[in-house]
Amino acid sequence: MNIESKIPNISKHLKNDYDYFEPNELSKKGLCVPQIMLDYGKIQNKIKSIPRIGRYMAGSINQLNKSYNSLYNQPKNSLTTISDKDLNDLKDYCKTLDILDIGFCKVDPSYIFSNRKILFDKALVFSMAMKRDIIKTAPSKPVEKEIMFTYYKLNVAVNLIKDFLYDRGYKAQAGPALGGEVNYPLLAQSAGMGAIGKHGLLITPSHGPSIRLAAVYTDIENLPINEINKHLWIKDFCERCNRCVKKCPANAIFENTQILSDGTKKHIDYKKCALPFSTQYGCTVCVKECTFFINSYDKIKKSYLK
Repeated sequence: MNIESKIPNISKHLKNDYDYFEPNELSKKGLCVPQIMLDYGKIQNKIKSIPRIGRYMAGSINQLNKSYNSLYNQPKNSLTTISDKDLNDLKDYCKTLDILDIGFCKVDPSYIFSNRKILFDKALVFSMAMKRDIIKTAPSKPVEKEIMFTYYKLNVAVNLIKDFLYDRGYKAQAGPALGGEVNYPLLAQSAGMGAIGKHGLLITPSHGPSIRLAAVYTDIENLPINEINKHLWIKDFCERCNRCVKKCPANAIFENTQILSDGTKKHIDYKKCALPFSTQYGCTVCVKECTFFINSYDKIKKSYLK
């Protein structure tokens, strides 16, 4: 059964005469989580969750369709330089949408999935936090619901942000939180929002890995791109920590992150991850047990630097 073919994605909306930004030889195929669960987990367990999370799943698919159906409704005579006022207004607007943090970067072609394309090569990257008290109970039904609710809210948010940019005269493409065309942890790390831990998740200063990510792509040329990522020390810390490796119920996190033949990294065995993910309410143990979720970022950094 090919579930992936039923889920909305940009491939169904591509035009032959449009100039897209494409992946390169280092790009990896974007994985479809429902398809992985069908192939390597127990999708019947997830079906039992539908009464609990079904409306958020349906809402997210709705937002996916909205993202892709509006791809080419770009403003005419668009602006490619954003004013200070519009940028500040955008940041204020994001706060009303429960956006935790915003980062800006140019999209490295290797971050684009090999089976996807995007319209523009600049990105506004957004994070949204999941409720700490709920994530502490992982794996549990409330955690599963919180994950899907956060995905849904963030999907709504990036479509609204895209509309905000449209209204101000800027071109934009909403990159949905659930699905999408680009590897979001790599994109967010490039934007200086955190660093990727041994579990393959972005670790942020305020919430560790207990966040979800999405993006909006644009051709705005003067975004305040941060060239320096001050959080990269996290990678060295993770090499010594290994807490997530030990706590993973499926032994799916590699203690020695795999370096592939092309030089890219592989953090987890997604086939092993699929079983607890599908049978234990989305699992999330790697988030709950991450040292940066349990302890303060500043305290960890201070201790590490000593």
